[in-house]
Parts: sequence; structure tokens; C-alpha cells
Amino acid sequence: MLLKDHMIGTGAQLFRWRSYLLLAFVPFMLIAMGQGSRIEAAFGPGAALAYDALCIALVAAGEGIRILTVGFVPRGTSGRNTVGQIATALNTTGAYSLLRNPLYLGNCLMYVGVALFTQSVMLALVLALVLLPYYERIIAAEESFLVQSFGQPYRDWAAATPAFIPRLTGWVRPALSLNVKTVIRREQASVFGAVLALYLVKLGLHGLGDAPMPAGWHWALGVATALEGLAFLAKTRTTWLNVAGR
Repeated sequence: MLLKDHMIGTGAQLFRWRSYLLLAFVPFMLIAMGQGSRIEAAFGPGAALAYDALCIALVAAGEGIRILTVGFVPRGTSGRNTVGQIATALNTTGAYSLLRNPLYLGNCLMYVGVALFTQSVMLALVLALVLLPYYERIIAAEESFLVQSFGQPYRDWAAATPAFIPRLTGWVRPALSLNVKTVIRREQASVFGAVLALYLVKLGLHGLGDAPMPAGWHWALGVATALEGLAFLAKTRTTWLNVAGR
């Protein structure tokens, strides 16, 4: 089997589990958290606060990229499907005018941000090195499907648009307007998952220390949980989040 075909085949298998990679690193994250808040111990509470803010900013930036991507796309594209590839249209505007895989870039920023939040730079580095071949194979499988689906128009767009690192010029205004209902429907689980992951890491870091966990974290999780519950009910029990063509 050609290496390219092997990568595509492997990517098709990884595609089904692309949202759960971070779970494989949970044991290593627990080990990192078990060492406590090393930055605060070494450099003081101010440095620890700044470090936490940087990690949270990375996670927020990743989710922001996801929101600014899915909020403008039509139904049948950029979804969370796991059984197989789905693409009813070729997205080339908005975030897709700057890079071909904005959702995966957003995922990487979120994953690395959470890993860094454990205060283990080595863990974050290893995760980043795993993400490169992991998404490379998934992207290869997706691109094979998109070439078959859209042919030369996809090849032309891919030739002019970076795969992963966004270019700084060439922005094309999205064809559709930002739809908040679409964002809620598609990203409610991702937002809640990010808040929960950060909360659990923070809880783990304080579990072995004398300093209590700041109350703001409990409030943040409570609000996120309430909003997740409301969004889930709206998504499953009502048609309020349904938008024609989105």
C-alpha cells in the first residue's frame, strides 16, 4: 500500500474519534496535577495567575476560532459527524479563506491550553507533537473525500489556501451572516467541555495543596452547567435552535 493511501485509511479511522484525543492524555494529566502548583511555589502567586490567564486565553482563542467558523457555515458542513465524511458545499469564505482547517486549529489551541494548565510544559509539548501526525492523517482523509466531491474547484482553493497555519491576507467576507442559534446548537458541548476540563485541572492542582480553590471557579462551572443544560433542552426538546439551511 502506498504511504499516501495508508495515511488516508488511517485518517478515516481517526476521524471517528477526533473529538476524544484529550481523553487518552488524562492519566498523564493526573500525574502532572499530582505535582501541585509548581509555578506558584517557584515564582509566586502573581506569576501563577499570569500563567493561568495565558492558558485560559489559549483555550478561549481556540473556541473563538471554532465559533467564528461554525457560525457562518451552512448546514451539512463543518459538523460533528463521526460515521463518515459529509460535505454538501465547499466552504471558501470567512475563516476558510485564511486556512483550510480552522476547526482543527481551534481544537489544537484548546487541547494545548488545557495541557499547559496542568503546569507541565513537557506534557503540552508531547501533546502538540502527537497532534501533528494525528490531524495530518485526518486532513488527508478529508481532502481525499473533498477532491472526489468537488474536483477542480477544491484543488484550486487548496492550492491557494494554507492547510493549518492561517495566512494574514486574503480574507473573504463570509457568504452567510453569523447565526447565534447555529453557534449554540453546534458548540454548546465544546464550550462546556472546555470549562469542565479547566475546572477539573484546577481542582486537581489544589487538591494536594493547602490553599482552597478560588470560589470563582465553582461559579464558572455552575453557570456553564446551567447554560449547557438549557442549550441541551432547547436542542433536543424544542425547534428553537433549528434554522433553515443552517
